[in-house]
Amino acid sequence: MPHKLLGISGALRKDSTNSKLLREAARLYGADSYAEANLNIPLYDGELESSSGLPDEVNRLVQQIAEADAVLISTPEYNGAITGVLKNALDWISRHSEKPMVGKPTALMSAAAGRAGGVRAQTMLRTCLVAFRPRIALAPEVGIADSGNAFDDTGQFVSERYAASVSTLMDALKADVEQASTNA
Repeated sequence: MPHKLLGISGALRKDSTNSKLLREAARLYGADSYAEANLNIPLYDGELESSSGLPDEVNRLVQQIAEADAVLISTPEYNGAITGVLKNALDWISRHSEKPMVGKPTALMSAAAGRAGGVRAQTMLRTCLVAFRPRIALAPEVGIADSGNAFDDTGQFVSERYAASVSTLMDALKADVEQASTNA
């Protein structure tokens, strides 16, 4: 069965360590196709929604989530929390009539400069996702500490320990995707 993954990075920089983490996770997963969502979308504004509906970028994001077999979300930790960019995207997604994350196999991870690797942001992200009801892969938390030094020039992990942790998470996600397709 082909597997299509969507990566959602809580960082806007193209070469952020969270985007690198998503790409490395997709490689270790062995996905047939992988795309990254664009979270460069307007700030949520109820007046904008009332007057113009959802922005095209939000509709595209919802469509990408709906079409993916699984979603990977990686967020840096800003002041002990997820980024405003990621929270804004979740706020917009919640306004869409389609609920694309319900039951969607989803893996959470983080990369940060600090030694905790952003795991506090993952805790907040789990809380934010409760209303979306995704199927979050249960595996050891993946928090890449000192993330600026965690990847080589090709974007792969320099530490076998991180590769093993992400592989374990991707195996759990793959099992969730296969179970979801069996139950469909």
